[in-house]
Amino acid sequence: MDALHRLFEQHFHTAPDHIQPLQGELGGSGRAILRLTAGPRTAIGILSPVREENIAFLEFSRHFRRHGLPVPEIYAQDLDHGAYLEEDLGDTTLFHALAKDRTAEAIAPAAIEAYKKVVATLPRFQVQAGRDLNYKVCYPRASFDRQSINWDLNYFKYYFLRLAAIPFNEQALEDDFSRLTKFLLTAKHDYFLYRDFQSRNIMLRSGAQGVDEPWFLDYQGGRRGALHYDIASLLFDGKADLPPDLRQPLLDHYLDALAEYTTVDRAAFMEHYYAYVYVRILQALGAYGFRGFYERKAHFLQSVPYALKNLRWLAHHVQLPIALPALMDAFQGMLRSPKLQDLAGSSLIVRIFSFSFHQQMPSDDSGNGGGFVFDARSLPNPGREEQYKPLTGRDSPVIDYLNQQDTVHQYLAHVLPLVDSTVATYQRRGFKNLMVSFGCTGGQHRSVFLAETLARHLRQTPNIEVQLRHLELEKWQQAKSTPAPSLEEPAAK
Repeated sequence: MDALHRLFEQHFHTAPDHIQPLQGELGGSGRAILRLTAGPRTAIGILSPVREENIAFLEFSRHFRRHGLPVPEIYAQDLDHGAYLEEDLGDTTLFHALAKDRTAEAIAPAAIEAYKKVVATLPRFQVQAGRDLNYKVCYPRASFDRQSINWDLNYFKYYFLRLAAIPFNEQALEDDFSRLTKFLLTAKHDYFLYRDFQSRNIMLRSGAQGVDEPWFLDYQGGRRGALHYDIASLLFDGKADLPPDLRQPLLDHYLDALAEYTTVDRAAFMEHYYAYVYVRILQALGAYGFRGFYERKAHFLQSVPYALKNLRWLAHHVQLPIALPALMDAFQGMLRSPKLQDLAGSSLIVRIFSFSFHQQMPSDDSGNGGGFVFDARSLPNPGREEQYKPLTGRDSPVIDYLNQQDTVHQYLAHVLPLVDSTVATYQRRGFKNLMVSFGCTGGQHRSVFLAETLARHLRQTPNIEVQLRHLELEKWQQAKSTPAPSLEEPAAK
């Protein structure tokens, strides 16, 4: 932490007056990610113990910026202490944009446009910047070669299949792994492979005319490889849960953009594409198993049902050009596994309320005896400022105001993991109801914002029905819809 303080002072010529841990720490990277601020000056500080990984990220960042790619500027670094300081790209990930205003039937047009921009930018990393990149700094391997693929496949076998108790014939599975690896490596593989090209590693920032533009992070695991892997990572990103009828247009859009930088044989590309989809899903399942089953971090297991959903779709719609009977048998065992089905859990109703502490607290009519009640009165109150008084926590100016408050992010960094952990336990134990309430002074701004944020977050978890109510706003609405009493004299009888 002292190293980050020094780097901030070195760059901004002032000490940080606030340090905020970011929710990215909930991820699986093992790094600490923090936001350092001093008045309007802000930066992201990274603390990572792996020197080689840090060197790769720093060199890649500078290389990509030389190519005009939208990646963070590196402000300062201290490799001896595993610390570096980079440009703050904000808080809105592509995943958040996808979740916003998403319904069971449709994805918001703004999110689809953002995805189109992302897939159109990917070839610039893979081809344009990949041509003269220094692959000697790649960590842990310079290419997605036989060794890299074997690591991913064994990660899946030992940390997912074994720990989930899925039966398999080890020799037959190894034979399939060998055939799959050999086939993958017949694709041309001298491009930059980003490695973790998924919705949480892409930020959206307001650009010209207020239009959101994508910026890119977390390419420190990049190496030389095939084009297919990264677009497969994005389009089959687990919790993003992109519908199949959106995946194909986005893949076509990517191939159109790719053709501007290199010759594209679409038939040849598609011959290998779904094999790379499979290997990416296996890598992700290995990570879920290691973090979830082995390290007991329950929120990683929430992604397993999405991966199973993707495998079920692939089984019904894709025929690979090579036979992988043992691997396909293992997939069928996963889809039938009671243990994995329990991860999705039975349908859980999560009822979320906002309310005023000056009025009656929400009552639990489910018979579950109540749940979480979070007090938001310690947070900055937009209601104290004239321009926000007539607005609510659902209005953009109030949302922007609260999103700029460090204390709000700290508050959510505690609340969201606590609720996630409880949801996972409730689902595993077959509970049917959970209640979460946010109270503030008037029930108009802070509590409404927090309830909306949690509802949006939980709607990405499978087998959950989210019911959201704003008690004070309902009273407002009811008052508006009640006719005013008549001032006319009553008719004579």
